[in-house]
Amino acid sequence: MRIYPFRALRYNTAKVKLSDVVTQPYDKISPAMQDAYYAQSPYNLIRVILGKRNPADTDADNVYTRAAKSLQDWRREAVLVEEREPALYGYAQKYTVPGTSEVRERRGLICLGHLYDYAEQVVYRHEQTLAKPKSDRLSLFKTTRTYCEQIYMLYSDPSFTVEKLVFGNTTGEAATPADETVTDEYGVVHSVWRVTDPHILNLIVGALSDKKLIIADGHHRYETSTAYARERAAELGLPDTTRQSGKSEKQVGDSDESPSNDADMTVGPPLPVPAFPEAAMMMTLVNTDAPGITILPTHRIVYGLKDFSSAAFLDKAAEFFEVSKVEAKSAAAGSDAEGVEAASERVAPLAATKGVAFLAVMKDGTFLLQGKPAAIEAALQHVAPRQRPMDVVQLHALVLEQLLELTPESIRQQENLRYLRSAEDAAAQVARGEADIAFLIKPVTLDQMKEVSLGGEVMPQKSTDFYPKLLSGLAFYALD
Repeated sequence: MRIYPFRALRYNTAKVKLSDVVTQPYDKISPAMQDAYYAQSPYNLIRVILGKRNPADTDADNVYTRAAKSLQDWRREAVLVEEREPALYGYAQKYTVPGTSEVRERRGLICLGHLYDYAEQVVYRHEQTLAKPKSDRLSLFKTTRTYCEQIYMLYSDPSFTVEKLVFGNTTGEAATPADETVTDEYGVVHSVWRVTDPHILNLIVGALSDKKLIIADGHHRYETSTAYARERAAELGLPDTTRQSGKSEKQVGDSDESPSNDADMTVGPPLPVPAFPEAAMMMTLVNTDAPGITILPTHRIVYGLKDFSSAAFLDKAAEFFEVSKVEAKSAAAGSDAEGVEAASERVAPLAATKGVAFLAVMKDGTFLLQGKPAAIEAALQHVAPRQRPMDVVQLHALVLEQLLELTPESIRQQENLRYLRSAEDAAAQVARGEADIAFLIKPVTLDQMKEVSLGGEVMPQKSTDFYPKLLSGLAFYALD
């Protein structure tokens, strides 16, 4: 994997308070959170990554053009300022695992990462994507020409080379104080270290050069950016850099460089930069061999089914699952944070089960479905062997597609399906009559995800929910 230091745009903390302007990732922001972010500061990143749409929007004035204008205004007002020299950024997140008292720290590296076609087997996906987010993110990116959020990538390094170079150690307190620290609305403490020494930067670049990456969060943005890199290469008359055969980088000082890459390097070893600005995107790389990675389940809510009958569904399910009614915790849905904390209680019956199991929440009760291995194996011969034992795969391939007769295309288009982190919110939608059935599931394990991804396969959409999310607004990659 080729990575690049870059001259990031950063919020100017002499003019704004960092906690007032950073946000959760765009796809984790509820309407209530959007309103709260708008109220926090006129410079809050929400105006760029998830602005409010107006009924009177036109081609000349819409959510995307307003996002671009906000960025332009903030740069002009020095609310966003550009770093003087290329850098990589150490990034640590200290958090309490939802539903427990366990405190973990996840460490990563914010950088520019080269965009590869999946066929090159350098970057791997682990789940399928949805159609709508791609179109939205492409429109926003083409208009703003700025990466305001990092995508989350995984790599393996048992020797912890990057951690030692960036943080001075592998665990515990970092050797030097963080340059910036901010606590988000979930109590997660985010800290950033700026690394500018050219020698250290080149050591980090070299240490990661032979690594393969798995996308943890950001499939839609990665695929959108890779397609745009190919498009821009064709427009510029350059080779396709998403393929190994294309020229992929040049050295600082070459012409035609993005302001976010270029630098006046008079001493020290030269630093690599992308062949053109669109050939790379902003990423945070996390070592899977280090502690601190947490994966939560993403629950499924099915709605709008014609003539849905819970009794008929359970009769069908009994062919493949042992079905038993359970006493479910009854509580009104609260905030997203409260939903995360309550999830372990709502799904407690799953923790006592071995093998595949789901909770099916319907108007007339909550039912535990435990898989019958022989029946499921016979029904899923069309599914790759390594994926057949996985809960989320059986839910999609057997329950959603066969028992409820949702087509793969309708699932991809989210015509009858919603995804939620909070088990409480999922159950509440059923109680309010907004859904026919909610499926509460176990999380995918890191080993399962790695096996499927590196095997060249993909799981269903939204199979994983990595916690905590990367905070948006800690760094920006401006292409112009």
